[in-house]
Amino acid sequence: MEKLYYSIGEVSKLAGVEPHVLRYWESVFSELSPSKNRAGNRIYTQRDIDVILELKVLIKDKEFSTAGARKALKQRKQMQKQSAGSKSKTGSDMPDMFSVPVDLKRDLKEIRLLMQEIHDKL
Repeated sequence: MEKLYYSIGEVSKLAGVEPHVLRYWESVFSELSPSKNRAGNRIYTQRDIDVILELKVLIKDKEFSTAGARKALKQRKQMQKQSAGSKSKTGSDMPDMFSVPVDLKRDLKEIRLLMQEIHDKL
């Protein structure tokens, strides 16, 4: 059974990021706004966790800057508004905005790593 609210420690372990990173992201991204309980502790909902996992992919895996991640979240939100009521090509409600290369620097870094792997095999 899924919980309604999660503590910062639980979310930290689930997402694989430190609690101070979650607090920083909260201050930078308006999409992330956990409530606080009577004791003043942050309580995260599933929606908050979904945003955190998306931020982790953008910032940690795809190496977006915070400004780039903010822009990507804003674009996703706009695309969701535009496609409200209609399905994307993949048949899901959420458009696949990350399948197209967005950042040339990231693509070049990936090519460099692939070339290094080839070089190491030779």
